[in-house]
Amino acid sequence: MSRFAAKHATELDESIKEKDEHYQHGFAFPTEHYSHILKPGLRTGVVQEISHIKAEPEWMLKKRLEGFQHFEAKPTPTWGGDLSAIDYDQIHYYLRPTDRQAQKWEDVPPEIKTTFDRLGIPEAEKKYLAGVKMQYDSEVVYGSLKNIWAKDGVIFLSMDEGLAQYPDLVKEYFGKLIPSGDNKFAALNTAVWSGGSFVYVPKGVHVKLPLQTYFRI
Repeated sequence: MSRFAAKHATELDESIKEKDEHYQHGFAFPTEHYSHILKPGLRTGVVQEISHIKAEPEWMLKKRLEGFQHFEAKPTPTWGGDLSAIDYDQIHYYLRPTDRQAQKWEDVPPEIKTTFDRLGIPEAEKKYLAGVKMQYDSEVVYGSLKNIWAKDGVIFLSMDEGLAQYPDLVKEYFGKLIPSGDNKFAALNTAVWSGGSFVYVPKGVHVKLPLQTYFRI
């Protein structure tokens, strides 16, 4: 590593440290309250366990394992910043803060509500959004869709709900835009994906307000 790169890495470390301290002052949800935390590390067993926890169909597990194979085979991209220092075995690939997704704001765990309250999301939902999903770490913890759009056939679910309720649609389109074999990080995403949103708008229906997903990771 060059002296410039080393200096840049040190500055980046300090920046990350500052953000960590900021999270310690109110934006973090203590992990001892989490309902599920996988041990750090990336291996076949981790991929299988994520799929097992989610009770996924066999074809989704197969897609995950194919993604993991691509991840191991693909080189780390070198066209951008230096990513050689990433230690994939020090990362937790699945953290679930709560066992259920709340449909009412008052049912969201207090520590999580505090984070999203500070971002002004509940107020934005009331005024500007047709529907909202909120993801905290690996899972969607809250979701809503205004009745007017649900009556028109609009579907706005977490990906887990979409996979359970509309498996054929997910199977047809999952990974179609960016296949797992496209690059190392697309492959990683395929192997250990969690959360995200499933959206279906029937032909001819015009949703005039945004459907929005917020991620706190």
